[in-house]
Parts: sequence; structure tokens; C-alpha cells
Amino acid sequence: MMKEIPRTPLIFTTLLIEKSPQALPLGAACVASALKNTPALEKACAVKLVSFCKEDEELAQLSGNDSEVARYISDKLWQAAGEKSSAIFCFSVYVWNHVILEKAARLLKEKGAACIAGGPEVTACPDTFTAFDRLITGEGEGKISRLVAEVLGISLEESTGKNGENGLANALDSYPSPYLDGTLNPAQYGGALWELARGCPFKCSYCYESKGEKRVRHFPRERLEKELDLFARLKLPQVFVLDPTYNANKKEALDLLKMIAKKTPDTFYYFEARAEFIDRELARAFTKLHCALQIGLQSSDENVLRLVNRPFNKKLFVKNIGILNDEGVIFGLDVIYGLPGDSLKGFKESVNFAISLYPNNLELFCLSVLPGTDLFDRAKELNLEYQPQPPYHILKTDKFTPQDLKRAEKISIACSCFYNQGRAVPWFNSILHSLHLPASKFFEGFYDWACAHGKEKEIRECCQHKYIEEMQKDFVREQLNQKKKGRLVTAALDIISFNGAYSRKTESGISESLTLNYPAEYIDSQYALDLEFFVENVKMRKDKIRI
Repeated sequence: MMKEIPRTPLIFTTLLIEKSPQALPLGAACVASALKNTPALEKACAVKLVSFCKEDEELAQLSGNDSEVARYISDKLWQAAGEKSSAIFCFSVYVWNHVILEKAARLLKEKGAACIAGGPEVTACPDTFTAFDRLITGEGEGKISRLVAEVLGISLEESTGKNGENGLANALDSYPSPYLDGTLNPAQYGGALWELARGCPFKCSYCYESKGEKRVRHFPRERLEKELDLFARLKLPQVFVLDPTYNANKKEALDLLKMIAKKTPDTFYYFEARAEFIDRELARAFTKLHCALQIGLQSSDENVLRLVNRPFNKKLFVKNIGILNDEGVIFGLDVIYGLPGDSLKGFKESVNFAISLYPNNLELFCLSVLPGTDLFDRAKELNLEYQPQPPYHILKTDKFTPQDLKRAEKISIACSCFYNQGRAVPWFNSILHSLHLPASKFFEGFYDWACAHGKEKEIRECCQHKYIEEMQKDFVREQLNQKKKGRLVTAALDIISFNGAYSRKTESGISESLTLNYPAEYIDSQYALDLEFFVENVKMRKDKIRI
């Protein structure tokens, strides 16, 4: 009998922020899938995908100690490799796990193992990665087989290399799907990250794409259809679509929306889109399926956006967001603080502008000056000071002092808790109107109020919606009384209670009973959009209802 040659353990790994469809190990799985589909290496390597998550019970207990987390990860990887010094470990590196994975790689190298790293930051700035034996820049699927073969001393036939250098106009046509070949099971994560395309037609200076190739390459439609069929069979509840500008090509966007609605009518989809490319037909197509759009605003100041090479037409933006609101499309907006040329005052104006458009959520981010981006190269010219280590957050600009950045962060925290987690969109602007307050000042006040009442920890962390609702009511009551508008308090609290119960019913399916001071049919109407008008024209009447 012929003796079987032992296969080299080849472990693909990464560290995730959370275990969710939005954070599953897709990058590592794509590269692992490409290697598994290389016949010359199939018998030489034993391929495994081993991922870690900061929310895992063991890692959560080590939170804040990067060295201990790195040791835990290296020990688990070593065990997964059968404690063999011949093992090869391939790390998928991102900003949030860069430091920890480098520490883990050094520990594994001490045991004699080989360590390879790839990812956006490795591609953008490879010289900064010194803990790994080899680096993969660019798309890992096209290079992993040849690199592993070199480490193992195996010769690959030219025909087996799927490296994008074989004359294909689009190398994505040759890459296998990690979902279809079983490398990654999205059901384990409650949904999927679904990659439709790579590349971006825009060159925003803060993004890794700022110096990339200015073209978008799409995965073959046949592959996408098969993946949709798989999602349908698994009955996935949600899918996050990876395409930075989903609606850049209207025809392709419409065609795919029809296919999604037909094959997976019960799945909820999240898209990234550009408001400038929205029109009535596209908005209505989004309403044919369960979905939400996330739209990058970043700033409402055209001069600030010009400095980061991001085109912006404010009038068109407002018009097209209005179309989304008219058609009832769920959407959120993103705003960045600390951008070059911006100030705390300008950031607040962007927050006020964004809230005025009635987004379902508003995400406020601190600028990161990512190595290898155009912004990184121009940091000195633009007077940007930033953290030298991940997450590379801005520390100071010529118009944003460290104190200003802290104030912006407080607005961000308050917005996330009160508006996003608090699901305040149906009534928030009516409260602002009654208080004659801009949104940014309201959020600042809420943060200070929470600190004064010993609730700073609660608003910084995710809380139960019911608990946030109680904070909302307490704060709104106090604000209205301070403004000598106590007559509006009862109606405001009814409106908050009704919408809160409705949102919880929508989320969980659990019914709630409420006793209201105003008739529910008026609370759930256009009247409630103007609190002053509501109180003047709707008579109080006890109303017991079940949501």
C-alpha cells in the first residue's frame, strides 16, 4: 500500500469585530476558496478557515489587552494546525485587527510556522508590515496559490494559476465563490456579505480606492444567480451588499433588483448608494423588496468635499433624497467629522442638514487617515495630525482642535443613542421644531443631560430600546418645560410611546398595550408632524390600544 504523504496545514484566519452578516470573514474565505480550487495544491495542503470575533466570550474577557488576545488567537491557531511547525497561516488584515494579528503572527513564527498577510492596508502600505514572512498585495485570490507553492517548493503549471494575468479582461470571472463551494456558510452568521463588484468610479481621498484603478469590475451574473439561489434555500434573513456605488449603472441595478425580489422576497437587503444617481424609477424599484440604503453625505459643505476629491451637488442631493422619502424608501446617511477644511461649526451644520432630510439613521464617524490613501500622502500639506497606529483617527487639524473633536464625538454618541437606537425618525424633527433647536445642539444637550444623570455609560453602549425610550421622554419633558412649553409635553410623550411600541412590534412581533392621552388615529397621522398644531387642534381623550 502506498504511504499517504502528510498534507501541510494551511489556516486562513481573521479577527472580526462582531459575529454578524456584516462582519463575517468573507475576505479570508475568498482567498481560501481560490487555493482550494487549485488542483496542484489540493493534495499538498489541508485548508481550514478559522476566524475569531471580539464578541466571543473568551475574547470579550480579554478586551483591552491586545497582547493577551493575540496570545489566545495564536494558541488556537496552533492547535488548529495540529501544532505542526510546517503550518502556513494566512491572515486577513484590516484596520481594526492590524495590531493584534501582527502580535499573533510573531508568536506563531517563534514556533517555526510561516505567516502570510493580505488586505487593504497591506496593499496600500506594505512596508509597514514587518511581522509576516510574505505579503499579498492586491486581490489575494489571484496570488495565493503561487505564493503558497513557492513556500512549499511546489511547481505550478501556468494553466493552474488564477492570478488575473492569464489574459482575462476581468479576473473576477475566474474566482470561485466561497459560498457555493462550502468554504463559508452564511447561515452560521445569520446572513451574508454579498460581493457584487470591486472597484469604485470615484476617488475620495480618505478611501483606499483613492489611488486604485478607476473602474468597476462585476462578478459574473451566473455566479450571482447561483448565490441568490443558495440564499433562498438557506432562507437568510438579511444580506449586506458589497458594491460601494450600487446604483452607478442604473440598468444593471434595476435588473438585479428584479432578480433579488423574485428569488429572495423575504430577505432584507442593505445597499450603499449615491444620492446623485437616484431617480423615481430606481426608488420605486427599491420599494419592491425589503431593503435599506446607506448614503454617504460626509459633509454638507461643497468646499470641504472638494478638498477630499468628492463631487457634491447639494440641490440634486436634496431633490433625490426627497424622492426616496416620497416613495417610502428606508435610507441612512453618513457624515465624517475632522475632514480637512472643516470645523466643529461646519460639522454641526452638516448634522443639522442631514437630520432635516429625515434619514432613518445618521452615522457620524471620526476621520481616519489611512496609510496608502491620497489623504495620507497629503496630510502635511492639509495640516492633519492623526494617530500613528490603527484606527488612525484624526487628532487635530488647523480648524478642528482636540477639544472640538471631543465635542464632535459626544454629538456622535448622542445621535447614535437617541436618534438611531432610539428610532426617533418619525417624530424627531417635530420636537426640534417645537424647541426651536438645531439637531446638533439637541444632541449636545442630551449628552450633557445623560452625564449629569449618571447615564453616560448607558448612552455609549447599546441599550434596550425601551430603556432608551424612557431617557428620550425624560429629556424631551425637561427640554419642553425649560422652554415654557409644558402644554406640549403630554402629546410629545404619547407620540414617542406610540412610535416606540410600533417599532418594537415591527422588530420582535411582540404586541404591547398602551394607554394614551390622545386618540391613536391622530397620533398616527400627519397631524403629529407639527406638535404645536396637534395640541391646538386635537382634543385629549383617553385611548387604550394594543399595538
